[in-house]
Amino acid sequence: MPGAATPQPTAASGGWNVAPKLPEQHTLFGDKNRAFWILQSAGWAGYFILRTLTGVANAMGFSFIIHTTLLTATGYSITLLMAAAYRRLIHQKPVVTWAVSISLVLIASAVFSAIETWSHATFLRPGTRPEGLQFFGAILLDFALLAAWSALYYGINYYLLLEQQTDRMLRLEAQASSAQLAMLRYQLNPHFLFNTLNSISTLVLLKQTDRANAMLSRLSSFLRYTLVNEPTGQVTIEQEVETLKLYLEIEKMRFEERLRPIFTIDPAVRRGRLPSLLLQPLVENAIKYAVTPQEEGADITIDARKVGGRVAIRVSDTGPGVDAQSALSARSTGVGLANIRDRLAQAYGADHRFETQTSATGGFSVTIDIPFQTESEELK
Repeated sequence: MPGAATPQPTAASGGWNVAPKLPEQHTLFGDKNRAFWILQSAGWAGYFILRTLTGVANAMGFSFIIHTTLLTATGYSITLLMAAAYRRLIHQKPVVTWAVSISLVLIASAVFSAIETWSHATFLRPGTRPEGLQFFGAILLDFALLAAWSALYYGINYYLLLEQQTDRMLRLEAQASSAQLAMLRYQLNPHFLFNTLNSISTLVLLKQTDRANAMLSRLSSFLRYTLVNEPTGQVTIEQEVETLKLYLEIEKMRFEERLRPIFTIDPAVRRGRLPSLLLQPLVENAIKYAVTPQEEGADITIDARKVGGRVAIRVSDTGPGVDAQSALSARSTGVGLANIRDRLAQAYGADHRFETQTSATGGFSVTIDIPFQTESEELK
């Protein structure tokens, strides 16, 4: 069928005028100009072959081949002119597009039919001219041919535009998701930085320079980690634990024996990955609501173990505890539990579990359940 490609030629090359490159799976349309010429030529070549075979089957002779060649060249040229018009019409209001397009098809059909009847009278039956129903039938056939070509043109071009818009929407959604992840990661509790710098200042005033230097060094290492790691990236659980230990060393210089961290990390989960600094706000909340208000301090336990194809992480403390239903509002800080929920939702969608729990005797715990993924699985 002629026009199997929906051509939209530019002034120079005759190719489609559908902007930005589509996803790579559209190999045919990677180069739209080339695709236009291939499909346009293939469509009219098919038209020529089918009509020629019909003439041969009916013993029409060599003159029918000349007639068919002329019609093929005429159709090829007319559809190029139609495509040039359609290229501008496709971006107009629908009423304008369809009204003008139908008019163009009618005009093109009349021209095509006039050339066809002239060729018929010149090469096939000299001295005779189709009249009445014969001429009307020729117009109908040419109208159907050009209408089908136009339908294919608009169908493919609208499909390409839809694919382009879909691809753009997916890119925008991915960018929005990355931006939100980055924003959440950058919401480190300013209280931690303020308290640490205040403690360093106090140590300097007390002339405890060795402790102040040690605290500055650890703070520097911790902040370097937060800046170097991609805010939307993931790290291994082993890296996350080492960062928590560095953070706790800083806090331990403030709370000394009142802060008692306990790590129980299953070796099987060390290579598992999770969003960077996901657990730091949980430990920070435990320090704020369990260690700070109690003279004796509190234990903070970080437990991670593999359960089937998943990782269960639990951060618990021996503080006074809060009601589990109001945990989000009561215990959340600038980063807090809401931040963790949002980051988990961004990273895993519905494929995660986040639970808070408090016991009657005190103590508060947060449990996170996520898929076990290694670096190689994440890249797939």
